[in-house]
Amino acid sequence: MIKGLYEAHLPVSNLNRSIVFYEGLGLQFDHKVDDRLAFLWIEKDKSWLGLWETDKVEVEYHPSIRHIAFQVTLDDLKNSVVWLENKGYKPREAFGFDPIEPFVMPHEEYAHAKIHFNDLDGNSLELICKLENPKKIKQRMYLSEWEQINEI
Repeated sequence: MIKGLYEAHLPVSNLNRSIVFYEGLGLQFDHKVDDRLAFLWIEKDKSWLGLWETDKVEVEYHPSIRHIAFQVTLDDLKNSVVWLENKGYKPREAFGFDPIEPFVMPHEEYAHAKIHFNDLDGNSLELICKLENPKKIKQRMYLSEWEQINEI
């Protein structure tokens, strides 16, 4: 029955400023509702992000309520730190990894490579892609180390 995630929502303190921020990430603005809510396509006609202007953005961050992970290609992820910095966005530390490059969190059959950063209101954003884990690696590491071990 469920085919995927259609929408997710984040609180923002300034809707127009946040629209510009997310457009800078490549999302496509679709429409506003009552100058308090905006919808931007993550993937046109497939999934979108709702931004709600509110004075409640000071709610303490927790990934269960203020986190979005955007799927990207491995090639794009490899260039993500430079891409983010060129746009004026700062990658941040996550899971003990400095934001010098993406890092990998392995599971049994697969792994995820990722980099984290925040939006203008401190909402946690992530660029992520799924990787194969042919050697069943269990240790977290930087992507360059992962590629060297897996001879990619």
